[in-house]
Amino acid sequence: MNTVTAKLTVYFEEPFWVGVYERATDGNLEVSKVVFGAEPKDYDVYEYFLTNWHKLQFSPPVAGNIREQYCPNPKRMQRAIKRQLNGTGIGTKAQQALKLQMEQTKLERKKTHRIRTEEEKRRQFAHHKQKKKEKHKGR
Repeated sequence: MNTVTAKLTVYFEEPFWVGVYERATDGNLEVSKVVFGAEPKDYDVYEYFLTNWHKLQFSPPVAGNIREQYCPNPKRMQRAIKRQLNGTGIGTKAQQALKLQMEQTKLERKKTHRIRTEEEKRRQFAHHKQKKKEKHKGR
Protein backbone atom coordinates (compact mmCIF):
# COMPACT_ATOMS: atom_id res chain seq x y z
CA MET A 1 0.00 0.00 0.00
CA ASN A 2 1.42 3.39 -1.03
CA THR A 3 1.16 6.16 1.51
CA VAL A 4 1.56 9.73 0.39
CA THR A 5 1.85 12.64 2.76
CA ALA A 6 2.21 16.27 1.77
CA LYS A 7 3.19 19.38 3.67
CA LEU A 8 3.33 23.00 2.59
CA THR A 9 5.41 25.51 4.52
CA VAL A 10 5.23 29.21 3.65
CA TYR A 11 7.83 31.46 5.24
CA PHE A 12 9.53 34.81 4.72
CA GLU A 13 13.04 34.62 3.27
CA GLU A 14 14.35 38.13 2.78
CA PRO A 15 13.02 39.80 0.52
CA PHE A 16 10.38 37.30 -0.71
CA TRP A 17 7.80 34.87 0.63
CA VAL A 18 8.74 31.29 -0.18
CA GLY A 19 6.67 28.13 -0.19
CA VAL A 20 8.23 24.69 0.26
CA TYR A 21 6.06 21.77 -0.78
CA GLU A 22 7.21 18.45 0.71
CA ARG A 23 5.84 15.19 -0.68
CA ALA A 24 6.65 11.88 1.02
CA THR A 25 5.93 8.61 -0.74
CA ASP A 26 6.91 5.24 0.76
CA GLY A 27 9.77 6.67 2.82
CA ASN A 28 11.12 8.94 0.07
CA LEU A 29 10.94 12.71 0.40
CA GLU A 30 10.66 15.04 -2.61
CA VAL A 31 10.66 18.81 -2.29
CA SER A 32 9.69 21.71 -4.52
CA LYS A 33 10.37 25.37 -3.77
CA VAL A 34 8.10 28.19 -4.97
CA VAL A 35 8.87 31.91 -4.64
CA PHE A 36 5.70 33.96 -4.19
CA GLY A 37 7.05 37.50 -3.91
CA ALA A 38 4.51 39.45 -1.86
CA GLU A 39 2.84 37.79 1.14
CA PRO A 40 0.30 35.34 -0.32
CA LYS A 41 -3.15 34.77 1.11
CA ASP A 42 -4.40 31.22 1.64
CA TYR A 43 -6.58 31.34 -1.45
CA ASP A 44 -3.64 32.67 -3.51
CA VAL A 45 -1.52 29.68 -2.50
CA TYR A 46 -4.35 27.26 -3.20
CA GLU A 47 -5.01 28.81 -6.62
CA TYR A 48 -1.31 28.78 -7.47
CA PHE A 49 -1.00 25.07 -6.75
CA LEU A 50 -4.16 24.29 -8.68
CA THR A 51 -3.02 26.12 -11.81
CA ASN A 52 0.73 25.38 -11.70
CA TRP A 53 0.85 21.85 -10.30
CA HIS A 54 2.25 20.41 -13.54
CA LYS A 55 5.07 23.01 -13.59
CA LEU A 56 6.47 22.11 -10.16
CA GLN A 57 9.97 20.68 -10.33
CA PHE A 58 10.50 18.24 -7.49
CA SER A 59 13.92 17.33 -6.19
CA PRO A 60 15.21 13.79 -6.58
CA PRO A 61 13.83 11.51 -3.85
CA VAL A 62 15.77 11.52 -0.60
CA ALA A 63 15.38 8.59 1.78
CA GLY A 64 13.80 9.77 4.99
CA ASN A 65 12.29 8.10 7.99
CA ILE A 66 8.73 9.31 8.00
CA ARG A 67 6.62 8.55 11.04
CA GLU A 68 3.12 7.24 10.83
CA GLN A 69 0.47 9.83 11.60
CA TYR A 70 -1.44 9.53 14.81
CA CYS A 71 -4.31 11.50 16.32
CA PRO A 72 -3.16 13.34 19.46
CA ASN A 73 -5.57 14.89 21.86
CA PRO A 74 -6.83 18.37 20.88
CA LYS A 75 -4.71 20.37 23.33
CA ARG A 76 -1.53 18.63 22.20
CA MET A 77 -2.53 19.24 18.57
CA GLN A 78 -3.09 22.95 19.29
CA ARG A 79 0.36 23.17 20.89
CA ALA A 80 1.94 21.44 17.89
CA ILE A 81 0.18 23.82 15.48
CA LYS A 82 1.32 26.82 17.52
CA ARG A 83 4.89 25.49 17.50
CA GLN A 84 4.78 25.05 13.72
CA LEU A 85 3.40 28.55 13.20
CA ASN A 86 6.04 30.13 15.42
CA GLY A 87 8.85 28.04 13.99
CA THR A 88 10.49 29.23 10.80
CA GLY A 89 12.15 27.44 7.95
CA ILE A 90 11.92 23.93 6.66
CA GLY A 91 13.10 20.52 7.76
CA THR A 92 16.66 19.41 7.21
CA LYS A 93 15.66 16.57 4.88
CA ALA A 94 13.77 19.07 2.76
CA GLN A 95 16.82 21.36 2.74
CA GLN A 96 18.98 18.48 1.57
CA ALA A 97 16.53 17.68 -1.21
CA LEU A 98 16.41 21.33 -2.32
CA LYS A 99 20.21 21.50 -2.27
CA LEU A 100 20.38 18.38 -4.46
CA GLN A 101 17.87 19.89 -6.89
CA MET A 102 19.84 23.16 -7.05
CA GLU A 103 23.05 21.28 -7.79
CA GLN A 104 21.38 19.35 -10.61
CA THR A 105 19.97 22.49 -12.22
CA LYS A 106 23.38 24.16 -11.82
CA LEU A 107 25.06 21.29 -13.66
CA GLU A 108 22.43 21.42 -16.42
CA ARG A 109 22.91 25.18 -16.76
CA LYS A 110 26.69 24.80 -16.96
CA LYS A 111 26.34 22.11 -19.60
CA THR A 112 23.99 24.14 -21.80
CA HIS A 113 26.14 27.27 -21.36
CA ARG A 114 29.27 25.35 -22.38
CA ILE A 115 27.53 23.95 -25.46
CA ARG A 116 26.23 27.40 -26.38
CA THR A 117 29.67 29.04 -26.07
CA GLU A 118 31.36 26.29 -28.10
CA GLU A 119 28.73 26.70 -30.81
CA GLU A 120 29.26 30.46 -30.81
CA LYS A 121 33.04 30.00 -31.15
CA ARG A 122 32.52 27.60 -34.08
CA ARG A 123 30.16 30.04 -35.74
CA GLN A 124 32.60 32.93 -35.33
CA PHE A 125 35.49 30.83 -36.65
CA ALA A 126 33.45 29.80 -39.71
CA HIS A 127 32.47 33.44 -40.28
CA HIS A 128 36.11 34.52 -40.00
CA LYS A 129 37.19 31.84 -42.51
CA GLN A 130 34.44 32.90 -44.90
CA LYS A 131 35.58 36.53 -44.76
CA LYS A 132 39.18 35.49 -45.47
CA LYS A 133 38.04 33.48 -48.51
CA GLU A 134 36.03 36.40 -49.82
CA LYS A 135 39.06 38.73 -49.51
CA HIS A 136 41.27 36.39 -51.54
CA LYS A 137 38.61 35.53 -54.12
CA GLY A 138 39.31 38.51 -56.34
CA ARG A 139 43.06 37.87 -56.89
